[in-house]
Amino acid sequence: MSVLSHPVQSPPASSPAVRPTPPAAARDYSRLWEPSLARRFWSHPRATQYHRLFAALILANAFMLVRGLAVEGWARDSLSVPLEALGNLALANFSIAILIRQQRVINALFWLATRVPLSAPLWLRWQCGKVFHFGGLHTAGATSGTVWFALLLGGQAWHAAKGGDAVSLRTLCLSGAVLPLLFTMILTALPPMRSKNHNRFERMHRFMGWTVLALFWMHTLSTQADLARGHGFPLFRTPQFWVLCVLTLSVASTWWRLKIVPVEAVRTSSHAVILRFGKGCKAFPGSAVAISHTPLLEWHSFATIPAPGEDGFRLIVSRAGDWTGALIENPPSRVWIKGIATAGVANIEVLFKRVVYVATGSGIGPCMTHLLHKRLPIFLIWATKNPIKTYGQPLVDEILRAVPDAVIWDTDTHGKPNLSAMALDAVSKFRAEAVIVIANRRLTENVIQASELNGIPAYGAIFDS
Repeated sequence: MSVLSHPVQSPPASSPAVRPTPPAAARDYSRLWEPSLARRFWSHPRATQYHRLFAALILANAFMLVRGLAVEGWARDSLSVPLEALGNLALANFSIAILIRQQRVINALFWLATRVPLSAPLWLRWQCGKVFHFGGLHTAGATSGTVWFALLLGGQAWHAAKGGDAVSLRTLCLSGAVLPLLFTMILTALPPMRSKNHNRFERMHRFMGWTVLALFWMHTLSTQADLARGHGFPLFRTPQFWVLCVLTLSVASTWWRLKIVPVEAVRTSSHAVILRFGKGCKAFPGSAVAISHTPLLEWHSFATIPAPGEDGFRLIVSRAGDWTGALIENPPSRVWIKGIATAGVANIEVLFKRVVYVATGSGIGPCMTHLLHKRLPIFLIWATKNPIKTYGQPLVDEILRAVPDAVIWDTDTHGKPNLSAMALDAVSKFRAEAVIVIANRRLTENVIQASELNGIPAYGAIFDS
């Protein structure tokens, strides 16, 4: 049998898929040594680079606010409120929030981060591998931009209430229309709200975002008209105009490539289906694409599996909700795709000489292309329920041909393994420099924290969207 048929603690010598793993794997490897207080702090899930980037941008904006209030006297009187500066600060933060999520910007960031050579110190490659934490800038930019816009509205209202003529009623109404939309977008994006109502969050984020962008255009035109006071205004010479052009192009560019494509579906079980996209659908190792049945309402992203020498790519879709369940029960013959293939977390593997991959369930999908392309030595630990019955013998055989000594753990037979311990044991035996984990949030955080407490770079999804 190709799949692990006994627990790691007592593997049969004849099993070809079992990498000999001693009973010590059952120990708690998160305590190989007593980590320093600093290492414990920086390894905590709440101290990731995502949160550090979030905090850095928030602090930068706080500095600007304190400086404006304390040094420049913004709150001295209504005429001292720098309405144009507040608007520019809001726009600058929204620009960061939007552009950092643009697909081409993401691919460029990954390309730049992975230019670091293998000869560079491990600590430098370790930090460059955290490039996918850019979502911290997205959330901080959106939050800070909303605060600045609220201050702008307050300043405009104060100015108008004191009899000032720099703000028209039209501009004031437009500002009042934008702010509730911004606050609603932030509230629905909070993790508890987003996880419980993800489809609603996605739709509100999309349609409200488009509405806010249109209102920003109207607001900019109205503001410039107020400043010109009927004498005409050189709109094309204002930085706000060009920034809004860039943001509009960024949002629209994803939809320019919207198309419906044929797909071949192979239903491997009631839990999973493999979708094959043919010639004309392009992807690169470690990328992801979004697919949909209803382009304006709902999108789902999946890791692509382009194989060497083959046209197109595959996706593995497992049952994880109503949408994926319906897709598995009634596999489609065509789906919508948009934008371009976008780099994912596992692309950072090239920063290291040897890597251990840890996957659970359909998390094998994001790993597959890296196993097949063999850009570096890889060891795989895959824990899933009855892998052959769920994903099919061909897929399991394909994995074992790529990584003959992979450990495939059947959770139906042996229960849930200690993946943190198994990963650390594999790092020691395989002499790996890093761990990449594709699993649910709890397991991902556990494996990453256990690895980094022991000085091993570890990477996994940060579940920020």
